[in-house]
Amino acid sequence: MKYSNLRATLAIAKASFRSIIRSPSAVVFSLAFPLIFIVVFANIGGSGVSVDVGVVKGCDTLNPVYIALKNSNVIHLIKDQPADEMNKNLAKGSIDAIVDIKPYTPGKALGLNVQYSKASAGKGGILKSLLNNVFYHMQSELLKKIQSFSALQIPKVVDLQETTISGREYKYIDFILPGQLGFSLLSSGVFGTAFVFISLRLTLVIKRFFATPVKKYSIVLGEALARLVFSLLGATFIILVGHFMFGFTLIHGVVTVLNMLALSTIGLIIFMGFGFVISGLAKNESSVPPIANIVTLPQFLLSGTFFSVTAFPKWLQHLSNALPLTHLNNAMRKVAFEGAGIGDVTHQLLILLIWGIIVYSVAVKTFKWE
Repeated sequence: MKYSNLRATLAIAKASFRSIIRSPSAVVFSLAFPLIFIVVFANIGGSGVSVDVGVVKGCDTLNPVYIALKNSNVIHLIKDQPADEMNKNLAKGSIDAIVDIKPYTPGKALGLNVQYSKASAGKGGILKSLLNNVFYHMQSELLKKIQSFSALQIPKVVDLQETTISGREYKYIDFILPGQLGFSLLSSGVFGTAFVFISLRLTLVIKRFFATPVKKYSIVLGEALARLVFSLLGATFIILVGHFMFGFTLIHGVVTVLNMLALSTIGLIIFMGFGFVISGLAKNESSVPPIANIVTLPQFLLSGTFFSVTAFPKWLQHLSNALPLTHLNNAMRKVAFEGAGIGDVTHQLLILLIWGIIVYSVAVKTFKWE
């Protein structure tokens, strides 16, 4: 009977899959930790997320209202989006409000138009509270300047126009679940791959493989296939738990789930590249965690896993936007909540592709079979 590398690949994949599901660390990092974070953050809400407020172009930026918004720790002003894009983001809840402050005319009330969205009613309330506080202080300062109160007329300092548009409610679970799914894929791809291949190398299992007709690519593909199947099963479980227990939005149902799994596959393949690099650099199993944490920890903290990247300082946002997990998380959120297809997240996929080329180029140079 002719030797089949396909059968060898599938046999390796089957054995590796059994090894993964018997590994407590694989189950903890891929399923337990993400689910724990989802349960915790879904119930305590998004208290750490800033209120994103769009600013209409041409808005007066020298008045007390704008200055108060700019100096607030909870308000993040968005000034670089076109009007159409800003309105779309308001409707889908990724922007919480839009303000338009008219140029100030001495002796007249300050013109202020504020648009809120039902998609982010809670954050709209935070903005309203802040504005009312600013109006109170402005009114108090004006009253101090008035010498006569005979008419008992208090002049109006702000001509406020408020409107609320309808929109799909953006729940915190819609933000947190894609981030936790990305964290699960990152952990599985980096730690799982690095530990497996360094263990196979140190225990001379790979050397024994070389005494058989099995090809090198069969070893890699078999291990990759096992990790891919395990991670996709875990991703499906996380998505379904989030949807049925916490109301995670899947705008197109099954199609959205399939698109998220397709993105998960792309993300996992890239993260496995980091694992190959680490397994080549590490001298033994004890040196894997420190090197792996250098790769995973910055992405875990800075890629929008728990809090929006927009809540970071500008200089840190540039670093965050360079990380692959940031773009995977953003693509996941666009697909799940906005109903985007794979073709609608080409920018994020392009960044991931660039990362994939870089990582696997390094992996080819560093990976060791013996």
